[in-house]
Amino acid sequence: MGDVTTPDDTRPGADRILTIPNLLSFVRLLGIPVFLYLILVVHADGWALAILFLSGFTDWADGKLARLLDQASRLGALLDPMVDRLYIVTTLIALVARDVIPWWIAAILIGRELVLAPTLAVYRRRGMPPPAVLYLGKGATFLLMCALPLLLLDLAVPTTSAVAHPLGWAALIWGSALYVWTGLLYLGQAVWIARAVSPNEGQPAE
Repeated sequence: MGDVTTPDDTRPGADRILTIPNLLSFVRLLGIPVFLYLILVVHADGWALAILFLSGFTDWADGKLARLLDQASRLGALLDPMVDRLYIVTTLIALVARDVIPWWIAAILIGRELVLAPTLAVYRRRGMPPPAVLYLGKGATFLLMCALPLLLLDLAVPTTSAVAHPLGWAALIWGSALYVWTGLLYLGQAVWIARAVSPNEGQPAE
């Protein structure tokens, strides 16, 4: 799933909340508890898979619409990748609960998010925007968001296992490796900023 590029904070309209891309992101957010109910409570795996595919399509659509309609906003730049990560985390938890993937893979990927979350405070204290999204990170997210539906497809439609199972695991392994690597890059960038930029003035420290 693609991330929306952080807009210029000084550009007119950057503070907008009620935009079509943001509406789509909110719809995706509301789909998370529905997804969890379908896969964990009633085991309606086909419908859960449909929710996951719909989320992927609307994520692609909100990024395109933000550019086509010139509706990029600060909220969208934060909300879109946040919802992406929530879908990754909730799907990982659900697949672990259903014994599709081992718990330690989910722990590594979720741990990456827990380690990086506090680094945002480093940028906020210095009056700086969050770090630009790495294309390698986008690739990792894309692989994971391909892997998880494929593994769910393997669970929901056993006749697809011959294709969905190996492709899903290949994407999960490569996506996980890239996800951890880009996490280390983001962490290193935050450490450098913490050392090089003054927390109060947002300027290079003397």
